[in-house]
Amino acid sequence: MDRATLSVDELKAMIGDGRVDTVLVVFPDLQGRFMGKRVTGSFFLDTVLDSSIEACNYLLAVDVDMTPLPGYKAFNWEQGYGDFSAVPDLTTLRLVPWIDKTALVICDLVDEGDHAPIEVSPRQILRRQIDRAAALGFQVKIGAELEFFLFKDTYEEAAAKHYRDLVPHSDWIEDYHILQTTRDEYLIRQIRNGMEAAGVPVEFSKGEAGKGQHEINLTYAEALEMADRNTIYKNGAKEIADANGRSLTFMAKYDMSEVGSSCHIHSSLWDKRGRKSLMYDAKAPHHLSKPFRHWLGGLLHASRELSFLFAPTVNSYKRFQPDSWAPTALAWGLDNRTCGLRLVGHGEGYRVESRIPGADVNSYLAFAGVIAAGIHGLENELDPGEPLMGNAYERDDVEHIPSTLVEAIDLFEHSEVAKHAFGPDVHDHLLNTARQEWRSFNAAVTDWELRRNFERL
Repeated sequence: MDRATLSVDELKAMIGDGRVDTVLVVFPDLQGRFMGKRVTGSFFLDTVLDSSIEACNYLLAVDVDMTPLPGYKAFNWEQGYGDFSAVPDLTTLRLVPWIDKTALVICDLVDEGDHAPIEVSPRQILRRQIDRAAALGFQVKIGAELEFFLFKDTYEEAAAKHYRDLVPHSDWIEDYHILQTTRDEYLIRQIRNGMEAAGVPVEFSKGEAGKGQHEINLTYAEALEMADRNTIYKNGAKEIADANGRSLTFMAKYDMSEVGSSCHIHSSLWDKRGRKSLMYDAKAPHHLSKPFRHWLGGLLHASRELSFLFAPTVNSYKRFQPDSWAPTALAWGLDNRTCGLRLVGHGEGYRVESRIPGADVNSYLAFAGVIAAGIHGLENELDPGEPLMGNAYERDDVEHIPSTLVEAIDLFEHSEVAKHAFGPDVHDHLLNTARQEWRSFNAAVTDWELRRNFERL
């Protein structure tokens, strides 16, 4: 276990002497948010610790507004929306230092009757891809760079303003600036230190390329552990901002006049025990080991058809703009930030960064997509060719990332990589999620339509 996670004995002692009175028993939904219950410490020890809690299975069949959606085979009105069981993964037990006397544990979802894993649950979807990599002799490690915009408005004030005319925490672009980030430090420091105390190790924070935009980089880890950390971080950062009378957003593109917010995903292959990186070969062209070359080939081949996993909302695709730091070209380059795939690091740290995902991703699904693409390359010994040199934004001779959710849905629907990697049930569940996102958007009249059409047409 990691340095700041709790053992069961430590939790028992803390509940016994009153230092902890509440345990958050949670699991990720399809949007990557924590769902669950606040359980009293005594009830957790007596009943939940060695068993489970129950939750309505509609939680894996709803949109971001908690509206039950049609089209899901696994959970629907015809079946009555029964319960599934959430079984605590005790390796994830930790304190939540920004909430008084509270601990947290992340659960795996299983059928209430036969206790079989719920295959369409995000944590299980990622586990299956991790298992596939392990069967080939690899452990996958992931690092993820999540960006967000910080505002002086509270969440209540932002909602009352319909999320328009918000006041960024900085009046100017603060990329790498120390003066402005000092002004933000009262809050950013709370997030950094809160994550450290919650067993989510942090490397650094920095200002980013937008007004009020920040990036807090977490230390890389095995893929499932990293997805858990990402989800704790996204949830916790919003809770800490809210407690300080501020708001922040992980939207991919909150304003077209600003840059987008990314979740760059760094992936690398290690031996099965996770002790030795298998990416670097000093004698090979561009130092690409054979596994790295095939892994990169898979990412280059399959990232386009799996783009829904990296860009899951209508808003996601507005981030892919030329000269915006978000990629448009599905190409790879050597430390080239204009490419969708960028090779960085040296020796044990040699890795590929996918710059495609936005900060709005479900980390479990996005990581599963990266691993599925990489495995496709390993299994088929795909070669990525030579790196792109120059400005990828200006190249027409490479494939491009889908520009709309509609295009991404079509690619995902017909993706043989997705069907093979996830199986028909999970593929269908994810595909319906994408279709329902587009359906929900088409059921709304936007401010843009009113401004453009109300008077002039």
